Amino acid sequence: MPKKSTPEALKDIRDYSAMRCPLHGFFNLLSGPWTLYILWQLVKHGPMRFGQIKKQAPGISAKMLTERLRMLEEAGLLNRHHEATIPPKVTYSLTERGKQLHTVLNQIGELAGSWVIHQPAPTLK
Repeated sequence: MPKKSTPEALKDIRDYSAMRCPLHGFFNLLSGPWTLYILWQLVKHGPMRFGQIKKQAPGISAKMLTERLRMLEEAGLLNRHHEATIPPKVTYSLTERGKQLHTVLNQIGELAGSWVIHQPAPTLK
């Protein structure tokens, strides 16, 4: 049975900040390696299995991906749904808290796309 994030179970964002500052905690939570990219993939594709996420981020190690997913689950941003099949099937999806990042991540994605420099095709002489 998947764990459901309830407001009582959500971790206070200030817990991620030595200064107990919500913004600092928010930045600390999201600034870890691969964290925003993993969240963006889940915003873009919806629920995904571990292997699907890893395939979308070929430079990430299985250990790092596992760490990031556990941290995001602990922070109340991800649901981890485990099916006791052989092999086990684990699917990750955004919680309601995680879905609050949808608009922001899409805006960042659009901004990143606008910063792509298109080189003119070389001319042949």
